[in-house]
Amino acid sequence: MADADADATASGHALELRRVVKSFGPVVALRSGSLTLDRGSIHALIGENGAGKSTLVKVIAGLYRRDSGEFLLDGEPVDFSSTAQSKAAGIAVIYQEPTLFPDLSVTENIFMGRQPTNRIGRIDRRAMRDEATQIFARLGVALDPERITEGLSIADQQIIEIAKAISLDARVLIMDEPTAALSGVEVERLFAVARSLRDEGRALLFISHRFDEVFALCDTVTVMRDGSYVDTTPISETSVDELVRQMVGRDVTDLYPKLPADVGDVVLEVNGLTRVGVFRDITFTLRAGEIVGLAGLVGAGRSEVARAIFGVDPYESGSVRLHGKPLPKSSPRAATARGLALVPEDRRKQGLVLDESVTRNVTLAIRTKLAKWGLLWGGAENRAAQEWASRLEVKTAALDAETGTLSGGNQQKVVLGKWLATEPTVLFVDEPTRGIDVGTKAEVHRLLSELAQQGLAILMISSELPEVLGMADRVLVMREGRLTGEFSRAQATPEAVMFAATADAEVAQ
Repeated sequence: MADADADATASGHALELRRVVKSFGPVVALRSGSLTLDRGSIHALIGENGAGKSTLVKVIAGLYRRDSGEFLLDGEPVDFSSTAQSKAAGIAVIYQEPTLFPDLSVTENIFMGRQPTNRIGRIDRRAMRDEATQIFARLGVALDPERITEGLSIADQQIIEIAKAISLDARVLIMDEPTAALSGVEVERLFAVARSLRDEGRALLFISHRFDEVFALCDTVTVMRDGSYVDTTPISETSVDELVRQMVGRDVTDLYPKLPADVGDVVLEVNGLTRVGVFRDITFTLRAGEIVGLAGLVGAGRSEVARAIFGVDPYESGSVRLHGKPLPKSSPRAATARGLALVPEDRRKQGLVLDESVTRNVTLAIRTKLAKWGLLWGGAENRAAQEWASRLEVKTAALDAETGTLSGGNQQKVVLGKWLATEPTVLFVDEPTRGIDVGTKAEVHRLLSELAQQGLAILMISSELPEVLGMADRVLVMREGRLTGEFSRAQATPEAVMFAATADAEVAQ
């Protein structure tokens, strides 16, 4: 055994998982999870939602104990029963949304629970501040150690988590979907930090659904499918098409299956919509059977426009007409009753009740319709939920399972089912495929295309330009709260859309 350990250490393996199994009652989350991380390397872990990635990470982090299989750290067997043990062993996990103490300073967050003391036993604040300053200098990041954490961007909060890991001398860093809420500039800064950590000899695991980031940052990639290890390949020796085949077990030949649709009459008219400081003079129409893509950079005001039209947020001036009649302000109930539905950007906080069942979530918006004589019967709820879960191919052990236990892609399907169950004529979908895998993306795109073909009018807000160009019949572009471009499908090129999103362009009709 000593020889094997020596070989592992000499080979540069910082961490190894071999054929790890983890079950939750009858549900097998990991059938055969395997992963090898080398020192001085950035390793990508990819797979569809529900492939077992999160479970594998939680085993490494000490949140879950494996049922069987091997777990080696620097060639030595380990068996963590808590996150404290994992951290003490030199493992740090940087999540998509860090959990920091907002009322404390950057320095205090870095050293929380392990503050250094001086000779008389008091907290040595100068030592903490000096070490934090040195860490940020090593990372090449300009962040004030004395600043209160509240109000910092997600990107800065992630840097604080990385600084905390470095102060603990973490040898293995896991980044779980770290770029989902970051701008392009913030992503580049994070990548620069990741590369500097790699160059120091640390092992990094990068989990992402974005292939462009995987190929730009990582040295090696491991693919998982259905709770099992599939393959590990150097990035230089594979391609997006090959990784997709390994992830889904089939060819996804058409990620944007846009079906031909007969565009009908105008069903939604927005005129001069203005909310001071957020958006101004927003004017556009939406027709039956049409998918309109709303593009723009993060912060352009796209989501705010959709929320105002639906009635979630107020607006000061302008008008909205649905099917030729004025739509009341600030009344989501009236909008829903008139046939408008909104699938929000943040499905977990705004679209779902995570500790409720799939059935309850699907039927939340139609419970009044399902009730008879003022009573809601379980049978009616179950039938409605079963219909949409079947049509959307929601993968769940049971419809009474808590929605929070589903993968991100299946949660997105539940949100779609909830609003499609209202039988809308106009559907707003905000970032419909954010954080879901390539196979589920294709399914969501196919569904939207089929709905448009059936006459549904769809406004699709997306930060992914290929998605907008691949699915939209017409593209609207926003910049700093104003519409700066409108393009037909034929006119909508990447260059034209990006120019309208970043330059002072006039609206093109």
